Amino acid sequence: MKTAAGLKQLWLVAATFLKNPYIWSYHFAMRVFLVEDDKIYSDFIRKALSQNADLKVTAFSSAEDALKEMNGKLPDVLIVDYKLPGMTGIEMYETLKPNITDSNKVIMLSAIDDGNMVLSFIQKGVRDYVIKDENVIDALESVIEGKEDYFFN
Repeated sequence: MKTAAGLKQLWLVAATFLKNPYIWSYHFAMRVFLVEDDKIYSDFIRKALSQNADLKVTAFSSAEDALKEMNGKLPDVLIVDYKLPGMTGIEMYETLKPNITDSNKVIMLSAIDDGNMVLSFIQKGVRDYVIKDENVIDALESVIEGKEDYFFN
């Protein structure tokens, strides 16, 4: 009898947990790593994306710092600037590429709008590329939400 009562109580707790969107989004927020060396731009993107309760955004100023924090566990979304001090964004991508699965999304971010560079990203396996312009937040949100693939702003 105690076992059945215990299971019923456990079921009620689980059902309450699953019905509560605040608990659900808090515990299952998408991990987003933003790697951007421009502090002002990084803060702008981080604050804008953090308005979405489903995203937990952490910013880094270098690829090396982000890799250290990952410690082998990739975030759900990695937004990485192409031009970084030390390791570039594409070098970071190539380092992580063997561990990237369909559940990980890597978005290359750049102020440079160069077709040849974009083509080289695609050839290396980068699926998403967003240009730093006035539409960057909308573009990033669209790619993160899966509304756009190969997004060229």
